[in-house]
Amino acid sequence: MKMKKILLFAASALLFAACSGGGRPTFGDNEYPVTEVKASSAAMKQTYPASIKGVQDVQISPKIGGFLTKIYVNEGQTVSAGQVLFEIDNQTYQAQVRQAQASVTTAQAAVNTAKLTYENSKKLFDNRVIGDYEMQTSQNSYEQAKAALAQAEAALANAKEALSFCFVKSPASGVVGTLPFKVGALVSAQNVLTTVSDNSSMEVYFSMNEKDVLAMSKSEGGQKAALAALPAVKLQLADGSIYASEGKVAKMSGVIDQSTGTVQMIAVFPNPDKLLKSGGSGVVIIPRDQDTAIVIPQSCVSEVQNKKFVYTLGKDNKVVYTEITVDPQNDGNNYVVTSGLKIGDKYVTNGITKLTDQMEIVPITPERYQEKIQEQAKAMTAGDIVGEMKK
Repeated sequence: MKMKKILLFAASALLFAACSGGGRPTFGDNEYPVTEVKASSAAMKQTYPASIKGVQDVQISPKIGGFLTKIYVNEGQTVSAGQVLFEIDNQTYQAQVRQAQASVTTAQAAVNTAKLTYENSKKLFDNRVIGDYEMQTSQNSYEQAKAALAQAEAALANAKEALSFCFVKSPASGVVGTLPFKVGALVSAQNVLTTVSDNSSMEVYFSMNEKDVLAMSKSEGGQKAALAALPAVKLQLADGSIYASEGKVAKMSGVIDQSTGTVQMIAVFPNPDKLLKSGGSGVVIIPRDQDTAIVIPQSCVSEVQNKKFVYTLGKDNKVVYTEITVDPQNDGNNYVVTSGLKIGDKYVTNGITKLTDQMEIVPITPERYQEKIQEQAKAMTAGDIVGEMKK
């Protein structure tokens, strides 16, 4: 029983070493497993840092200055368009309205008097009691009184509008942001009292590099078609979780940021539960499926100074130390090769640490390689195991 356990351990150890790519069993015949590059499908993704904003973020500022007397809302409260948010001291403006109203009343009385005078003068003129001068003077006084009334009414409208400015209303529906000012604070038109964000849906801003945008636009025949062809996108939140609802890239800036060489994109996400907050951050994930991708195990790739290499099988069964480039996104087990390998090439899958450039090998299939591992494991004695462990 003890010997069986030792043999089982030996076989497992050899298999692990073969799969890890760090070494290979000693076959004594220079045999290495070689496989051919084939096209396969790969579900890839591109990620972009993003910032979250409401579809409409409105900064609320007063049109007039004064002391803040009332705050009708709380931070995070949902408000509707036209709802009063703040009140500014309005005693002076109320007095101006009353004064303007009195002026209108006085002007209206003057109009009534001038009208009676004019109508009476017209009768006297018709009866030739007064002349043209008196008649024209009466008419002018009437027109002047009407003009004064119109002026008084305009002043009243201005006074009422100024009074309305004391009641700061929300121009849009949304959620109230921070409230930096308290009751009693002196505010002016330059102060932002709060921000109202329409968060029924959220706009997520991210940037793509100019090269990717050009390639996308050319392949789809224009910017509008490129946006329509983009798949639904996901949003990774600040805590690493994936937002439940998918979004759609809806807008693309027409200007390239010269400092970064990127184009701003905007994806729109529904926000029924109000989980997304304006000003938040996240990562936009764009899925990218490839039907003709070259996928190879990471275990058969060596890395030197941030460059990646594989051993391809060349002429006369000599291996070639070949540099490859891979997609930065991977699943931790495989690489998607973007250059350096093509369909039909052959590469070594195991034992790469024992290889050197232009070394001649005897290529075998990966299946035969596993068979030889099993054969060697079965043939090993306890002494062999101890010897291998000491190496």
